[in-house]
Amino acid sequence: MIQQKATRQVKIGGVTLGGDALIRVQSMCSTPTSDARATIDQILRLEEAGCEIVRVAVPDRAAAAALPAIKGGIHIPLVADIHFDYELALAAIDAGVDKVRINPGNVLVKHGWKGVEAVVRAAGERAIPIRIGVNSGSIEPAILKKYGYPTPEAAVESAMGHVKLLEQLDFHDIVISVKFSDVPRTIAAYRLLSQTTNYPLHLGVTESGTSWAGTVKSAVGIGALLAEGIGDTVRVSLTTPDKTDEVRVAYEILKGLELRARGPVLTSCPTCGRTEVDLLKLTAQVEKVLETVTTELHVAVMGCVVNGPGEAAEADLAVVGGKGVVALYRKGRFLRRVPESEAGPALLEEIQAWERDNPLPPPESNSSWATRCPSSTAKFVPRSHGYT
Repeated sequence: MIQQKATRQVKIGGVTLGGDALIRVQSMCSTPTSDARATIDQILRLEEAGCEIVRVAVPDRAAAAALPAIKGGIHIPLVADIHFDYELALAAIDAGVDKVRINPGNVLVKHGWKGVEAVVRAAGERAIPIRIGVNSGSIEPAILKKYGYPTPEAAVESAMGHVKLLEQLDFHDIVISVKFSDVPRTIAAYRLLSQTTNYPLHLGVTESGTSWAGTVKSAVGIGALLAEGIGDTVRVSLTTPDKTDEVRVAYEILKGLELRARGPVLTSCPTCGRTEVDLLKLTAQVEKVLETVTTELHVAVMGCVVNGPGEAAEADLAVVGGKGVVALYRKGRFLRRVPESEAGPALLEEIQAWERDNPLPPPESNSSWATRCPSSTAKFVPRSHGYT
């Protein structure tokens, strides 16, 4: 049973983070921020995939100048990622961004206390949260010398030192991250940070790798922490040409832990010598159909009569293969048989029938997948009460 840790709540634009809010999914653009049109187009694709908060790099004045246009062309909160130059942070705040990600220590080294104070004062006046983001490569030299190398303890000490700088200015709308590119240090750092503070935590394995390797590392690292009730928002960092991969993987992690879902949860068997249907082709058909579905339900694809009926009973909708045909089930009740080639369209018809019979509550109701799909074996309740 996962009991999510209660954290301080902050508002990022129209999105609530922490407390009893949903665990939020975010991503970061790969386009040059100075190219407002390309950045807007990428963010709109991320929105369609379910991204709720998006971050852009602001390395120079041209990038800062593009922020008002970007902000005006999207529908989700916009975060400015700033390093070293506090004036860029001020420009981003003036442009109307919804959150600023900085490393106060970097600003302090380059501009002194005046730079940190200027950013914090401006953010406070606009009610804009600040994320303190510490990676293994951004820990201060003095702390590195103390610990010998970038340890989880060093990252947490660095982050909390930055938090104290903000708290000295009576600023408390803070989100924290302590990311490493390897899973063990990531998990250890966030565990320690969660024990140290009640500010909301942004989870991620930084620079995790390509779509395949990075997905595995992120699922292990982020998933382990979420399973312990740690984390309020997640970003899966992948080296991929399609940034929506990050969003899809994040939701699959949340689905796997039965914390949150966007669209169907798919169960499929791995095939064996009993299989009498082209299960790979059948599963691909089903996956293609489910790409267009946002309804939260459990769909199973099974390849034989041994596992098929049992899994069909546990799923909201199931497709069970036979010799050239598939059988469709709803809540374990047989519906009909169709040729294997018609499995996708037939399933879509049954999903549409399911949607008519099971209308969804408003998306911000904090209702969850199993309460919307009561036939599911997974039992969710709103995050503030854990789940049973």
